[in-house]
Amino acid sequence: MDGLRNIPRRCRGEDWRKVEIQEIEHIFERSPQAKALLKLLDRKTQKTVFLSGLVCSSAPLFFAAVKERLARPVLFVLNDADEAGYFYHDLVQILGQDQAFFFPSTYRRAVKYGQKDAANEILRTEVLARLASSQALYVVTYPDALAEMVVSKKNLDERIIKLAVGDQVSLMDISHQLRDFDFMETDYVYEPGQFAIRGSILDIYSYSCEFPFRIDFFGDEIDTIRTFSIEDQLSRDRRESVEIVPELSLAEGEKLPFLHFLDKRAVVAMKDFTFVYDRIDQIYKEGFSSQSMVEQMEGATEVEAERIRRAMKKELNLSSALQFQQGVAERQRIEFGIAEQGVAERKTEEAADVVPFHIVPQPLFHKNFDLIGQMMEDYLLQQYTLYILADSSKQQQRLKDIFESEELKRYQVRFVPVDKTLHEGFIDNDKKCCFFTDHQIFDRFHKYSLRSDSARAGKMALTMKELQEMEPGDYIVHVDFGIGKFGGLVRVPVGNSYQEMIRIVYTNNDKVDVSIHSLYKISKYRSGDTGEPPRLSTLGTGAWDRLKEKAKKRIKDIARDLIKLYARRRKEKGFAFSADSYLQHELEASFLYEDTPDQNKATMDVKADMESARPMDRLVCGDVGFGKTEVAIRAAFKAACDSKQVAVLVPTTVLAFQHYQTFKNRLEGMPVKVDYLSRARSAKETRQLLEDLKEGRTDIVVGTHKLISKTVKWHDLGLLIIDEEQKFGVSTKEKLRQLKVNVDTLTMSATPIPRTLQFSLMGARDMSIMRTPPPNRYPIQTEVVTFSGDTMADAINFEMSRNGQAYVVVDRISKLMELKLMIEKYVPDCRVAIGHGQMKPEELEKVIMGFMNYDYDVLLSTTIVENGIDISNANTIIIINAHHFGLSDLHQMRGRVGRSNKKAFCYLVAPPKSTLTLDARRRLEALETFCDLGSGFNLAMQDLDIRGAGNLLGSEQSGFMEDLGYETYQKILSQAVTELKNEEFGDLYQEEMDEGQQLTGDDFVDDCSIESDLEMYFPDTYVPGSSERMLLYRELDRIENDDDLAAYRKRIIDRFGPVPREGEELMHVVSLRRLGKRLGCEKIMLKQGTMQMQFVSNVQSPFYRSSMFSKVLNYATCHVQQCALKEKNNKRFLRIARITSVEQAVGILKEIQK
Repeated sequence: MDGLRNIPRRCRGEDWRKVEIQEIEHIFERSPQAKALLKLLDRKTQKTVFLSGLVCSSAPLFFAAVKERLARPVLFVLNDADEAGYFYHDLVQILGQDQAFFFPSTYRRAVKYGQKDAANEILRTEVLARLASSQALYVVTYPDALAEMVVSKKNLDERIIKLAVGDQVSLMDISHQLRDFDFMETDYVYEPGQFAIRGSILDIYSYSCEFPFRIDFFGDEIDTIRTFSIEDQLSRDRRESVEIVPELSLAEGEKLPFLHFLDKRAVVAMKDFTFVYDRIDQIYKEGFSSQSMVEQMEGATEVEAERIRRAMKKELNLSSALQFQQGVAERQRIEFGIAEQGVAERKTEEAADVVPFHIVPQPLFHKNFDLIGQMMEDYLLQQYTLYILADSSKQQQRLKDIFESEELKRYQVRFVPVDKTLHEGFIDNDKKCCFFTDHQIFDRFHKYSLRSDSARAGKMALTMKELQEMEPGDYIVHVDFGIGKFGGLVRVPVGNSYQEMIRIVYTNNDKVDVSIHSLYKISKYRSGDTGEPPRLSTLGTGAWDRLKEKAKKRIKDIARDLIKLYARRRKEKGFAFSADSYLQHELEASFLYEDTPDQNKATMDVKADMESARPMDRLVCGDVGFGKTEVAIRAAFKAACDSKQVAVLVPTTVLAFQHYQTFKNRLEGMPVKVDYLSRARSAKETRQLLEDLKEGRTDIVVGTHKLISKTVKWHDLGLLIIDEEQKFGVSTKEKLRQLKVNVDTLTMSATPIPRTLQFSLMGARDMSIMRTPPPNRYPIQTEVVTFSGDTMADAINFEMSRNGQAYVVVDRISKLMELKLMIEKYVPDCRVAIGHGQMKPEELEKVIMGFMNYDYDVLLSTTIVENGIDISNANTIIIINAHHFGLSDLHQMRGRVGRSNKKAFCYLVAPPKSTLTLDARRRLEALETFCDLGSGFNLAMQDLDIRGAGNLLGSEQSGFMEDLGYETYQKILSQAVTELKNEEFGDLYQEEMDEGQQLTGDDFVDDCSIESDLEMYFPDTYVPGSSERMLLYRELDRIENDDDLAAYRKRIIDRFGPVPREGEELMHVVSLRRLGKRLGCEKIMLKQGTMQMQFVSNVQSPFYRSSMFSKVLNYATCHVQQCALKEKNNKRFLRIARITSVEQAVGILKEIQK
C-alpha cells in the first residue's frame, strides 16, 4: 500500500496537472482486492464471490481494472434500466466503446405492452453478434432484458451476411439476399432494416450497428465500405469488413434464454440475485397484456396477425425465473455492493468467499462550500489524495476558482482534476483516496448516453425532412406572382438544351414555370394557424403587388420608429457597473445545469452591456426552460453587488410569486434581500416593502405592473428586468419608456424571435437568442397510450407515491367535469383542481397558486396552462386527445414537466394508431421517440417563429402574415429595411462612406437574379426522387460563401458519387449570384454566349459613387473589345462577349473585384 500512496504525492504540489481516468484505474488494478478476486475465480470449484462494500461507481472502476487479467466475458445484471445505463456509461468512460456493451430490453415500455423499439433491437443484435464470435466482452443488462428469449447461435449464423473490401460479389446478388431477409428497398435509408441502391452505391442499415453502411462498388468488386450518419446522410469512418444482420426477432425457429447463449466461462456479476429472480418471475407471470395485443391486431392481415400472436405468446418469447436460475447456477457468480451484515446472512452456501472493500459514498453537501472545504481539508490532513472528476475543463476551472476565492482560501484545498466523470463519487479508505464527482458537489443531474441514440435520430431526421419537403399540390408562395400550388419539377427545352424548372399553378389553371436559380423567391406557404387553405392568386390583376406594397408601407413605419429610438438611446449616458466579484463566480458555478453556449454568450453580452456607460437595452429570447431566468438572476446579482436596486417586472401574480421563489432559492446564502410585490400581499406587508425600497434595504423586487406605479419610490434603481414584454398593455409600456431612458433594461421573451427578423432588426435592438437546449436535463419519458381509467390511475398513483403532482390537459372545457369525476373514482384520495381560460382571472390565479403550494395533486385544465409557469414538483403530464393538438403545442405542453432533477413522464392519450390520420400518427411518433428537449425544439420552432414575429411587430402584422405566407413576409421585411437605408436614412450611409468605410453592392441590392440557356441541374439518374432534388436545390440556394459551397460539393459526392457536368455548372451559379450582388447587379443574363449585367436601378444611388462601381468601369475600359457599357430606360448594363460556361463567368467577376 505504501508504494501506492506515493503516486499522487507530486499532485499535491502547486501544479494542477490533469490526470486521465485510466490512471485511477491503475490504482485499482494494483490493489490486493484485485489479486484476491482473480485468485478465487481461478478455482474451478468456486461458485460465488461476495465483494462486500464495493459501492457507487467504485464497482465499474474495479471491474474495468481487472478486465485484462480476467480475460473472460462478464455479464453485469443491475436492478433496472437506469441503473444499468449508468453502470454501462461508467465502464465506457474508462474502457471505451468497444470493450463494454449494453443489452437492453426490446420493448419501449414494460414488456407487457409489447411496443418494440428498433434502436434497442440494434443494441441487442450487436451484443449477440459479438458474443457469437466469442470475445471477452463486458455486457451490462437488467432483468427486463434477460426476461426475453434470444435466437440460437445456429439461427444467428445462418442470417449474417459478411462483406469485406475487395470481395467479388455482384450488387444484384446482395440485393436479392437482402430481400430474402426482409430488408425493405427505399430511395434513402433512414431506419434499420432498409437498403437503397444509387448507381454503384449501396446503402444498408443493418441491425448490428448503430450507423448504416455505405458500400461502393467498382464493377463487381467492393471498393470501399463506410458508415454514414442518418441525419445528413454523410460518411463517417471507413471499415474493412462488416456484418449485416436482419431483424432477429422475426426469425423463425427456437429461442433460448440469453444466459444459454453466453459462454460457459462467463462470469455473472449482480447486486442482488433474489431481486433479479423475482423481477424476471413477475414479468413472466404478467406476460403480454391483452389490450396491447388487440391494439396491434387492428387492421392486420391474417399472416401478420399470426406473426403478432406468435410474438406475443409468452411461452415462446419470455424466459422463466427458473431458467434464469439454472443459467446462473452453471457459471461462477459475483455479488457486489452489499455491506458486511448482508454477507453474513447470505453466506449459507459453502463455496462462497468474501473480498472486503472499505468504501463509503460521497457525502451530500447540498452546494454548501464551507462544508465541502472543511471536509476536504480534513481528508487532506489525513494524507488522503483528492480526485475531482468532471467532464469539462471549464468545470474544473470553476471549482479551482471557488476554492481559491477569498472565503475558502483558508482551507487550502488542493485536488487532482480527472478528465472524465463517473456517476457516483466515493471515498476509498483502503487506498486513502477520495473520488468526488463535480455533478454531485453542485447537485446536478448526470445523464448517461447509450449508443442507440443515433439510431433514433432517423425518425427525427425524417420528420424534419417532411416538414421542409414540397410535394406536388402543396401551397407555395412566389414573391413576384403570389400564392399557387406546387406542380412538381418539369424539364423544359431552352434553345438546344434542357432546363429543369419548377411549375406553379394559379387560379384558372394558369401555369408559371420558374427556373431553379430563383428558388429563393419561392417558399412553402405557412400560416399562423393551420386553418383553411389560402386563396390562390390570380395572375395579371396586380392584387398581389398591392398587398405587398401595403404590408411594406406598414413595416417601414414600425422599422422607422425602432431605428430612431435606437439612435436616441445610443447618445444617453447610464451607470457603468464594475467587473465580476468572486461572489459572482460562486453564484455562476453553483448553477444546477451546465451553461449552454448560447446562455454563456447571453450572460457575457449582458455583463458587457452593464459594464459600459451606455444604458443597456437587450432582449433575450429562448424557449421555456432554456435558461433565460438564470441570465436574469446573474445580471440582478451583479447589479446588487454594486448596491443598485433591481426591479423584475412580470405580467401576472402567479409569475411574480414563482420568479420570487426562483430568485430567492438561487440567491440563498448570498448577501442580497429579495422580495415581491403583487395583489397577493396584504396591505401591511406592502407598506413595509415600500418603506424598505425607499430606504434601500431591499435589493431585488419581483412584481406585477404595480412596481412602476407612483406609490413606489426607489432608493437607487440600477436595472430593470422585464419578463414576457409582449403581455403588457400600452399604458404600462409608456410608463416603462419614461423609466427606461437611462436605466439598464433587460427584456425576456419566451416566444423565440425568428432569425431572419432578428437580422433585419439588428439595427434597432441588441438581442441575444437562445437556441440550444440545456444538456443533462432529464429526458421526459413519453408514451402514446389509449384512453383507459387504469392507465390514468397508474400514472397519477405513481406520481402521488413520490409526493409529486400531475397535469391533465384536455382540448375542450366541456370535458373537464366528467374527467374530474373519473379521476376521483379511480384515485379516491386525489385532490383535483380545475383551471381554464373562461374562469375569472382571480379565480384561475387562486387555483394555480393553490397548485403551486401543493394544495392539489392534479391540475385539470385546457391548453392555457399559464405559459411561463414552472412547477418543479409537477413531473407527469397527461394529454387527452393528443392527436388534436399541433406539434408545437404538444412540445410546449411537454416542456411543462421535467424541470427538476426527477424523472418526468408525458402520456399522450390518443385512439389506437391505426385509426389516426397519417399526419397525426407521425406527430405522436416523433414526440415519442424524442424524449429530450433539444430535438423537439427545431420542430416547434416553425410554429413559434410565426407567433414570435407577430408579437414583435404588433398584432396587425399577423394579418399580413396570413395573407402573404410567413417566409414571403420576411423577405418583404428585409426589402423594406434595405429601402429605408437607401432612401430615408441614406445620409447615414453617406456618412459611413465619408468616414472611409468601403460599401459594396450588397448594401444596395436585395438579390441578383440569373437567367440562362445553359444546362444546369442534377439529372434524376444521379439524384432520384424529385422532393430530394428540391431539398438539395434549396440548400444550394442558401449557400453564402465558397467554403460552404466546397463542403456542399463534398457532401453530394459522398452521397451520390462523382458530380455530372450539369451539376457542376449548377453549383457555380451560387458563386455567380453572390459575386454579382457584390458588384451591384440586380440581374445577370447568360444567353447565346454573352453575359449581360444590369446594375442598381436607382441612378441617383450612392452606389455609383462607390469604389466597387469604379472597379467595374476600370475593367470595361481595359477590355474594350469584349465589353460594352449601355444605359437604356434609366437602367445601366454591361455586356461581356464570348462566355460559354458559368465557370468562366465566375472567373471574370472575380477578376473585376480584384
